[in-house]
Amino acid sequence: MKNKFIDYFSRISPLSKEEADAIAESMQTKKFKKGDFLVKEGQFSAKTYFILEGCVREYVLNDGEEKTTNFFTEEQWAISLNSFAPQKAAGYNWICVEDTWVVEGDEQQGQALFKCFPRFETISRTIMEAAFTKQKESLTSYYTDSPEQRYMKLMKSRPGLFERIPQYHLASYIGVKPESLSRIRKRIASGLNDT
Repeated sequence: MKNKFIDYFSRISPLSKEEADAIAESMQTKKFKKGDFLVKEGQFSAKTYFILEGCVREYVLNDGEEKTTNFFTEEQWAISLNSFAPQKAAGYNWICVEDTWVVEGDEQQGQALFKCFPRFETISRTIMEAAFTKQKESLTSYYTDSPEQRYMKLMKSRPGLFERIPQYHLASYIGVKPESLSRIRKRIASGLNDT
């Protein structure tokens, strides 16, 4: 598990042995079972999570209905803006769709590493910018694309999700009811068969 995390950082920027050892020593892995929450709405949490194995679904409650807003899978960060304002309660839920292994971190750990290895701060900023860019793209897509376009984009960018996520969560994510998702899938399948 530790190697996965170090390999991830090494792909962003090559690490010295000393840097790799420091990351390995500071990382805290944690296992969550399917159905466990990493964060519940209303909680105060300043944690960030790197997914080593498994899948986490992010959702919000809207008039008692769950609206799926994201999925985090291997080599993705579950980072919330609340991690920069720990006094602010979470407005979302992160729940494990599968048994999930994560690396759990917080600002205090990060600062300790930055102090010893200032270069890690630049790497961390690169990671944060990429994570927030993806979140913004997803949000923009929700407002500008049709459900069919969102479905097609998801098929192209994250095809593995379709075998891991129940259809009703996928439907919620693209903003339709499960029966509408079935119709979208049929239209896409018939379009593919026509070509």
